[in-house]
Amino acid sequence: MESSPQKKTLTIILTEGPYRSQYADMAYEIAKSALNNEYNVNIFLYMDATHIPRKGQNPHSFPNVLEKIKKMVNRGADIRACVRCATARGYACDEKFPYIKGITITSVYDIPDWIKESDKVLSLG
Repeated sequence: MESSPQKKTLTIILTEGPYRSQYADMAYEIAKSALNNEYNVNIFLYMDATHIPRKGQNPHSFPNVLEKIKKMVNRGADIRACVRCATARGYACDEKFPYIKGITITSVYDIPDWIKESDKVLSLG
């Protein structure tokens, strides 16, 4: 019996925050395409990108990046934020968790394992 091929994995490392550049939008479009093509998707939020999954965003002149991130989480993307970067920007891992459900605050040391396990790696920012 022939085994089914293993899903490929795309990892995106995003360093720019929302509404400063189009990197968050680009990451969303690339991740959406990868998910549509049956990839596993990892997104690591580093530096100012840790602002992206913050609850309560209400941009008036821009598309809401938070809504795009929610769609990625709901489709199974593994999205993690750097703990040092998040903490430096006032996002702590406490009872008032600042991020939407499905986002993990974790160590930057997850990146090497993700890179090793990925078929493609993109760095945006």
